[in-house]
Amino acid sequence: MAYWLIKSEPEAFSWSEQVENDIEPWTGVRNHQAKKNLMAMKAGDRAFFYHSNVGREIVGVVEVVREAYPDPTAADGKWVCVDVRAVGPVPHPVTLAAMKADPDLADLALIRQSRLSVVPVSDSHWAHLCRMGGWNS
Repeated sequence: MAYWLIKSEPEAFSWSEQVENDIEPWTGVRNHQAKKNLMAMKAGDRAFFYHSNVGREIVGVVEVVREAYPDPTAADGKWVCVDVRAVGPVPHPVTLAAMKADPDLADLALIRQSRLSVVPVSDSHWAHLCRMGGWNS
């Protein structure tokens, strides 16, 4: 299993909407590196659901249930999406400020490549962030 972090602006699509919808296509990614990350996702992989702009925190965990396929919101057919299912909320949301303040997370992709909406998370970073958020992985 691989781990990821996916970002969404809560005013565009929030964790509560993910939970309500249960399974949701992760559409709208328009960056080539983020596209490569989506294409690398496999069914069963887990991802942190991160609220960007407002909140700037990890708020939940999702699981990939459908691997990359053509994004129906892309008119040109060049982009892909995956389907993710809500697994559960993080008991204690992990803020970007807390991540930046933690030296063990200095090379976390979210911090190094802050503009990417889909980034990989190493096994050790996943475990560390789960501890910070009170999530039992």
